Amino acid sequence: MSLLNDDGIPLGLGMALAQNMDAMRTFSSMSESARQDVIDRSRHVQSKQEMENLVNGLSGESGYSEKLS
Repeated sequence: MSLLNDDGIPLGLGMALAQNMDAMRTFSSMSESARQDVIDRSRHVQSKQEMENLVNGLSGESGYSEKLS
């Protein structure tokens, strides 16, 4: 997906999205402001587990995607 080629997406977020296709589809279908919110949140992540939690939330595993709707 071309979203991961965008220089505005942090490497860790891009890698985590690449490992979770449901989350990537959700991310790609979000509005620009919702995507920017996820990008901003990812910049404050302190560990791989936190990044996985953020991305897994996009695929509905923690309800994060429902909060963005």
